[in-house]
Amino acid sequence: MEAKKLIVSASPHIHARTTTRGIMLNVCAALLPAILAGTLVFGARALLVTGVTVAACVGFEALYCVLMKKPVPVGDFSAVVTGLILAMNLPATIPLWIAIIGAFFAIVVAKQLFGGLGFNFANPALLGRIVLSVGFAGRMTAYAFPATDVDALASATPLAAGVHSLDILPKLLIGAHGGVIGETCALALIVGGVYLIVTGVISAAIPVSYLGTVAVLSLVLGQDVLLQLLSGGLLLGAFFMATDYVTSPFTFKGRVVYGVCLGVITCLIRFYGNMAEGVSFALLLMNLMVPYLNDLTRQKPLGGVKSK
Repeated sequence: MEAKKLIVSASPHIHARTTTRGIMLNVCAALLPAILAGTLVFGARALLVTGVTVAACVGFEALYCVLMKKPVPVGDFSAVVTGLILAMNLPATIPLWIAIIGAFFAIVVAKQLFGGLGFNFANPALLGRIVLSVGFAGRMTAYAFPATDVDALASATPLAAGVHSLDILPKLLIGAHGGVIGETCALALIVGGVYLIVTGVISAAIPVSYLGTVAVLSLVLGQDVLLQLLSGGLLLGAFFMATDYVTSPFTFKGRVVYGVCLGVITCLIRFYGNMAEGVSFALLLMNLMVPYLNDLTRQKPLGGVKSK
């Protein structure tokens, strides 16, 4: 009789059929409403910026891997997602060469120099946006305004203008106001975010705790709740950037704490800082805190003894 072997291996012992490529394709699908809305609101220039940014991200990843004699991973679509999210964070008026610089920092500096997918310390698209915001502040705040709607809010972005949300609620929902390509149309971002949650690509813990914290603090501090939720980069950040697998906590408690802290920092910057927006810097700070959140909220193994 043949002896049965006991095979011991490291976890995970049960594998899902989900692949990196499948996840990234779902994220691409979720971003399509925002891409379409940005193109309809800001014109073909928005689509051009998106195409150039995606092509630059894919190109930089392939070129770097070839030069370093590493496998070229562009088939997993992670570089495409980075390019799409970066483009959504750029105004349609951005010079294309500046968009390409952002793609370089996102892919080469933030991602590949740290070991590639799974090893980056911050969301690559986020770092690309911050680098451009610091290095090309004038270009990054030269927001495009809808040219097809004479009633569009064109004096400033809603957060900077300080208007009341009820006066411009339809414009906030459809994106008929100034801003970057992918953050103006709140309805498109909500549709994409719900799609990611329903399909199981992301957990609802982070966006719900993030948006909920901003709503509560806005109410307590006498701010316009709807304006804070529907304008700026909050929805784009909550659904598509804060939920990045590599730079967000892997425990439920950690995700809730992460979302709450994001909301607190965003509100502090928006309400008491010298800038109307605070999502990007809140995300960068909390990306750096994720390893500590993972360690503090790590679940004990079954049968393990809690430390006294």
